This record gives sequence, structure tokens and C-alpha cells, in this order.
Amino acid sequence: MRCDLLIAGGTVIDGLGTNSVTADVAIKDGRIVDIGELGEVETSKRLDASGYLVTPGFIDIHSHSDLTLILDPRAVSSINQGVTLEVVGNCGHGCAPINNVDLVRSNIYGCKEEHELDWTTMAGYLERLESGKPAINVLSLVANGNLRLATAGLVDRPSTPSELAEMKRMLAQGLEEGAFGYSTGLEYGPERDCPEEEIAELCKQTRAAGGFYATHTRNVAGKPEETIDEAIRTARSASIPLQISHISVVARLADDGRWAIERALEQVDEARRSGLDVDFDMHTRLFGTTNLSAVLPPWALEGSKAEVSRRLEEASTRKALKESPNIISALARDDWSRIVIFDSKFNPEMATKSIAEISGDRGTEPLDVIYDILAGEVEDLHSTMIVAFVYDEDEVRLAFEHPRCMVGSDATALAPDGPLSGDCFHGAYTWASWFFRYFVREKKILTREEAVNRLTALPASRLGLEDRGILKVGAYADVAVFDPNLFTERGTTFEPSQTAGGMVHVVVNGEMGVENGELTGVRSGLVLRSG
Repeated sequence: MRCDLLIAGGTVIDGLGTNSVTADVAIKDGRIVDIGELGEVETSKRLDASGYLVTPGFIDIHSHSDLTLILDPRAVSSINQGVTLEVVGNCGHGCAPINNVDLVRSNIYGCKEEHELDWTTMAGYLERLESGKPAINVLSLVANGNLRLATAGLVDRPSTPSELAEMKRMLAQGLEEGAFGYSTGLEYGPERDCPEEEIAELCKQTRAAGGFYATHTRNVAGKPEETIDEAIRTARSASIPLQISHISVVARLADDGRWAIERALEQVDEARRSGLDVDFDMHTRLFGTTNLSAVLPPWALEGSKAEVSRRLEEASTRKALKESPNIISALARDDWSRIVIFDSKFNPEMATKSIAEISGDRGTEPLDVIYDILAGEVEDLHSTMIVAFVYDEDEVRLAFEHPRCMVGSDATALAPDGPLSGDCFHGAYTWASWFFRYFVREKKILTREEAVNRLTALPASRLGLEDRGILKVGAYADVAVFDPNLFTERGTTFEPSQTAGGMVHVVVNGEMGVENGELTGVRSGLVLRSG
């Protein structure tokens, strides 16, 4: 046998949770052709993996790299952590479909006015991704926020029957053109008023196409049980597989966060015992992060920049804004020291300061402080990011310990140089490396095999991919080779944009994306389409 690449002598973990073995992995024409003690195989390239783990490439089940993979397809922050596949279109945010470009920008993470969005459909978006030749594989969900914005626009009411019919048509088209499922972000302005019945109808459309439903849940303070119950009811009514996004959010909905997470996990187990296909994922931050502009309801964003600015300045409008539920106030829960400005290109001096601190300095109420900040940033309203310190380490660890817990970045693929060098998203550079370092090496809560399973075969099973997320003969050669003692994150809360350490080689579809810890410049990722 002759192969293109031989990864020799490493500790092979296949992704299924089974015990590791010392073996060689032979790759030819982008696929794994043999695993075992292969001896002196004739090969074009040989990598000595002794002392390293050889695993399937990691799957980021919950990514927001929809646009950043177009702006910089190198995916530096991701591939340096062994990531070989990202799932975009999560939380109801995404790049397709697009009807009104100006409306949709606020629903795409990292999107700025100068970024050209020259597609309208899922097919056009996937083709645009493909033309950029990404370094990693990528697949997309259809985002509910895009459907709402393309039909109803910025409204705070349920969709009309005709709008819902158009949403179903666009969803069916997106699924037919290659999307793997449908996502909601029911805590965000464009979707807050989508009733359960509306979502169920769209889930039925998704089920008919063989897709799954991923949800950033509605998240009403004081109602953590109802939050998970709604997701389960909706999925059950549509008989559709359910993926609950970052399930630990329930901790911030109750006075007893630990109880809320324990109850959420019980609800998942009860649903699974009753026959529902339900799993969940977790990001690896002990804080939430989003745009400061998420404090505004949809109606506040209508019209020109001058009109938005005028609303933000008017006392009568501010009174109405304060009565409007929003994710920022929900994260704060009346403790504005939790909400910290991460960065602001218009007011850089505010970086690392909490809303409570700024409020005290100015002698202004916290929400008025936020409206003042946004009024001064109307030229790029969605640029300022916040971090919300709302989670307790011992609480969220419960979710990670559950055997159905997958792990995702909840971030965008970035790079410390190039067109995204000035951008930041917490978790981008740290999520997988933190997970392995914390749960395997330091706390010893998970074995190596268990941790790799959460990053590979488990998310692959949710996606219905039988030939990725696993090391077996015939599978695509997406492979991570890393030092289990050195694989770690370098990024910190306020200096997050630092690549992870300890990842030695990364193979994507049989090609070397990272070799000896350095990017090769080869971009061999594929845009995957359902069916």
C-alpha cells in the first residue's frame, strides 16, 4: 500500500469514547485508508506522532463564523485548536436568507457597513463561502432571525399568516439548498415575539427536510423550567431532533443557579427517556457576551441613523425603551456591575469598565448610560461588545459532566493579523483548548477519550455525518495531532486574541493545514451541504 500521508506512532483516540491505542494512521486521496501497526508503509509524507494524541478534527457545533470565514477564510483561531468543522447559522443569527441588507447586518456577528453582502439565498451564501476556499469545513443552519427580518422586518409582534407562509417557503428553500437545520434566538429582538406555535410550524418544515432544530431559548427571568419545557414541547410537537444551545443560561434565570441547571438536565433526561432526540451544547466562558445594542427592541432600530439617534436622545422614547424586555437587562438582573464594556472604538477609555462603574462616575442611571453610549456610536451601532459575568464555575460544570453535552465556541473564527486583526470575540481562540486543559488535565473530570468524544463523534452524530468526527477506515481525513500536556489556551478575558498552544499538526480533508505548530497556508476545507 502507498499513501499520501502517514501519521505514525501516535496515541489514537477514535472519537467514540473507546480506549486509545498506539497506532499509525494512513491517509490517501483525502480519506483514511488504514489504522494500525502499519510498519514501513510507502508514503509521500510521514509525521512522527509519538508522544502525541491523534484524534478526529474537532467540530465546533455552535459557531458564529458565518461572515468571518468569508472575510478571512484562514480560520486561524479555530484551526490552531484542532478545529476542522464549524456549524454556523446558530442562535437565529446568520447570513442567509437576505432580503434587506441594511436590516440584516445587525443579525450577523462581525458585520460592518463596509462589508459587502452580495447574495440573497442559502445557495448564494454557500457558494460565496466556497469561493473563498476556507481552511476548515463549514456547514450552516437557516437562521430564524433572518427569516423574520426578510418577511416581517423589525416588528414586535407575531408573524401574520402570510408572513409565516413566506418564512416557511424561504426555510424550505434554504434546507433544499444545503442547510442542515433551523435555529432560533428567542431572546433577541427580531424573534422575541415569535410565539411557540410559529416556531413549531417552522420546525415541522425543517423535519420534513430531515433537519434538526437548534435553539437559543426564550430565557424569561424566574422561569428556568419553562425555558427548557418550551424547547422540548416545540420539538416534540414537530417530531424533530432538538439541540439546546448553551443550556447553562438557565442559571441566570433563577436565584439558585445550581438547581436551575440540575433541573434542566433532568428535563433533558426525561425527554430522552420518552423517546425525544434531544442534546445540548455549552460554550466555555464563565460569562456571556453580546453586542451592547442588543438592549434595543426592533422598533428602535427602524429608519435612518439620524432617526435612531433622535430616539435614543428623547426622554419619552427612553421611557418606552426601559419598559421593553431585552437580553442586556436580563443578564444584569439589576446588578449592573455584571455588565462590563469589553471594547468600544468610539469610547476606548470605557473598556474593562462596568455599566455600574460608568453610571456612578456620571451620576446617571445604568440604562441611560447605555443609551448615551449608543447615541454616540450610531455610525456603527453594533460595534461595542459587552461581557456579562453571570455564571458560577461549579454550576456550569454540572452541564459539562453530562454525557450528552457537546462543546462549542459560541464565537467567530478570527486571526490576530489580516482583515480581522482588530476584531475580538471571546472564546474564539480558547474554547476547545480551555475545555481539554480544564476538564482533562487539571480537574480530571473527563478522560481524554470522553473529552474527545464531546468534540468529535457526538456533534457529528447530531449532524448526521457518519464519515467525519471519527477515525475509521473510509472516513474523511480530518485529524488533530496535539500534545496532551501542553494543549492550552493563551487568551484571557481582556486579552483574548492569542492563539492556543500545544496543537502540533492539523489535517483537513487529507491536507496539512497546520504542521509543526505553524499554518501551512493550505486551505482545504469544504462547504458541506445536507443530502
